[in-house]
Amino acid sequence: MENKRINGNDLIALGFKENHTLGVALKINSKRHGYTREEMLEKFRSVLEDPKSYSEDAVFGILSSAILGQDAVDKSLIVLNETPVDYAIYGASEIENGAKAQMNVAMKLPVAVAGALMPDAHQGYGLPIGGVLATSNAVIPYGVGVDIGCRMALSIFDLPASFLEENVMMLKDVILRNSKFGAGNGYLRHERIDHGVLDNKLFTENSLLSSLKDKAWTQLGSSGGGNHFVEFGVVEFEDKDEVLNIERGTYLGLLTHSGSRGMGATIAGHYTKLAKSLCKLPYQAENLAYLDLDTHEGQEYWLAMNLAGDYASACHEVIHKKIKLALGAELLAQVENHHNFAWKETWNDQEVIVHRKGATPAAKGVMGIIPGSMATPGFLVRGKGEVKAIQSASHGAGRLMSRTQAIKTLSPHNLKKMLTDKGIMLLGAGMDEAPMAYKDIHAVMASQKDLVDVVAKFSPKIVRMADDGSRED
Repeated sequence: MENKRINGNDLIALGFKENHTLGVALKINSKRHGYTREEMLEKFRSVLEDPKSYSEDAVFGILSSAILGQDAVDKSLIVLNETPVDYAIYGASEIENGAKAQMNVAMKLPVAVAGALMPDAHQGYGLPIGGVLATSNAVIPYGVGVDIGCRMALSIFDLPASFLEENVMMLKDVILRNSKFGAGNGYLRHERIDHGVLDNKLFTENSLLSSLKDKAWTQLGSSGGGNHFVEFGVVEFEDKDEVLNIERGTYLGLLTHSGSRGMGATIAGHYTKLAKSLCKLPYQAENLAYLDLDTHEGQEYWLAMNLAGDYASACHEVIHKKIKLALGAELLAQVENHHNFAWKETWNDQEVIVHRKGATPAAKGVMGIIPGSMATPGFLVRGKGEVKAIQSASHGAGRLMSRTQAIKTLSPHNLKKMLTDKGIMLLGAGMDEAPMAYKDIHAVMASQKDLVDVVAKFSPKIVRMADDGSRED
């Protein structure tokens, strides 16, 4: 009994409110300070009943201060709606309860208009990854995400799939020479590439962005850690696509996934902190703090977010141009889409701000790329414009287990065998990115047949990911 953890429900049963004080108590409990479970519960009960007597206590003083100041804080809190706005869930049986609980909280925000949960959804910070949220004239930094403008880009070359099989070592060398990976990593000054995105006037008008320009230049054309990748693979069209004008057949493709690097992460951290200081929400919703777009702060974040999105696109552009030049090939088509972003769109004749945190735009006719994993296929898709999904689809297969769980439980031998059996060359990456750590991409695609049409399949063959353990995703 004494070894059983104290959780939020235990503290709520004692009379704690679901706000900042609950978080303070849980933080104290995480260290336990030599108390048994029952002794700790008794201490929490005592502090709640008479906080003044604990104001100087070395362990519980911070909780005492939080409780005594709560009346004033509560008066400034923005009140959540009692019930969440209805929202659609796709692939509900495969989505963890934590992600659904986070979405329920998001849909109680007073600015929430509509929402949807994609089949690859899993728990994140604030809005779940795979969550789509439409708000009224408000933007949520953590609803956008830390890696602002993270995106997919696919180049389809005028080379047959057989070119890959015949030139594996050459293509490996091309990837290694024209990509760089890992959180914080970038290019030396003499290696840097100029790009028009660096001429944006915001780099001189916004002091935060000004301080980030050199880092942005250093990391331009590089990729982060975690699930970011650059890979060659086979693109298979079962039928001719009239829109892209590509005949039925198999082609060499280059697929990349990464975002706005250190610049985007710093922007996200800065404006999330600012939003929390201006938008006081209850404890369970504090990571959904939002900025009104009619305010200076809201407009400042909106411009910075869009610049980060443009920068992420520029990173992909640099990588694809360098590799295209190295191949000496011509493009048949190039498709790009981003997630971790917010758009101004019209939903049910109302202008809304649509947050897609790990979700792909899927308006009618809009092209997108939904990857699987390093050893499972991804799909080139065309959106159907489903209103209930807020014209969105999944951004991938979605994690089945945490990175820590994957590292602890998955077998490197099994991963190596899987890659060998599928003829896949892996450059970098750790066990946290093993295919077994992800949901079944085919099940995910089956759950969103109403959202997208599949145009082509991409099968990875030479995959490069970060090999330094960094987690910038």
